[in-house]
Amino acid sequence: PRPRTLADVVGRRIEVVAGSAHAERLRELRRTRYPRLRWVERPDADSGELLQRVWEGEIDFTVADSNEFSVVRRYYPELRAAFDLSEPQAIAWAFPRRRDASLRDAAAAFFERIRANGTLAQIEDRHFGHVNGLDYVGTRTYMRHVRTRLPRWRALYEEAGRVVGIDWRLLAAIGYQESHWNARARSPTGVRGLMMLTRATARQLGIRNRIDPRASIMGGARYLRQLIDRIPPEVPYPDRVWMALAAYNVGFGHLEDARMLARMRGGDPNRWIDVRDALPLLAQRKWYRKTRHGYARGWEPVRYVENIRAYYDLLVWLMERERLRLPKSVVETGSLSPQQESDGAPSSRAAAG
Repeated sequence: PRPRTLADVVGRRIEVVAGSAHAERLRELRRTRYPRLRWVERPDADSGELLQRVWEGEIDFTVADSNEFSVVRRYYPELRAAFDLSEPQAIAWAFPRRRDASLRDAAAAFFERIRANGTLAQIEDRHFGHVNGLDYVGTRTYMRHVRTRLPRWRALYEEAGRVVGIDWRLLAAIGYQESHWNARARSPTGVRGLMMLTRATARQLGIRNRIDPRASIMGGARYLRQLIDRIPPEVPYPDRVWMALAAYNVGFGHLEDARMLARMRGGDPNRWIDVRDALPLLAQRKWYRKTRHGYARGWEPVRYVENIRAYYDLLVWLMERERLRLPKSVVETGSLSPQQESDGAPSSRAAAG
């Protein structure tokens, strides 16, 4: 049964990071409420490593911040949060008490500036915007397909990545979102193949057989490269990659309409988070009537990009684990990953496997 309080974990194997706020919190709770509570403090580990140890069954519990738990759980979907040890607390910067408060004032001004100009929101989206994109079943299914389906097509994705200069793992993530790596996949709208190319796109790319795996993967890679290059140069990475993915799904014209709506609403058309918020408006008559290309199911590319980001992130992690297991076998991934070129209120949680 799931433990509800620290009383339920007394006598179990608990590890926390040495010298952390979590260790201090456990000491406080042992002193005031749970005198029989025992744990081990690890000076050589971080929260991510301890969560992995829970997943591997080496320990029963650890304590982690809720934001760290959300990120790591993507990789270990069986992890569960048992209960909260504290109320939600804001993450804060600490400065020494000195007469000269210039550093503190500069930091406060810096955060005020990046909060006002949207940079902070961009950073939050980059690191946490897709952490809840996959549920338990979806994550387990994907990890199984990485083992059972991807090996058949991996060499083709790697080749395509080298040819167009895009990380092959991003191309593979698109392929999974499109077809679950099923070469004969076909949607009700008529798109077909591993990369689900439309007839018009296949014709433009000179592809005759959309269900030919090599042609589909290479065609999808070339098409994504075209979309990335077509987006205005002032759009930075990784935003231009997310916008290109949205265009892959909904069409470049509708992406441009969403960028226009973002500008009309006071947002930045060169920033993905503002374009993302504008895309669903393409399904509302009061908004799409103002656009050049009209109605679109704008919520679909939002979910599409979120899923691909989650698949890509998980695949990068899985491939890194594979690389570390292979002594001297390093595979090139291509030149462009989403982070290249161009440059909430967490609480402490006890986590159980």
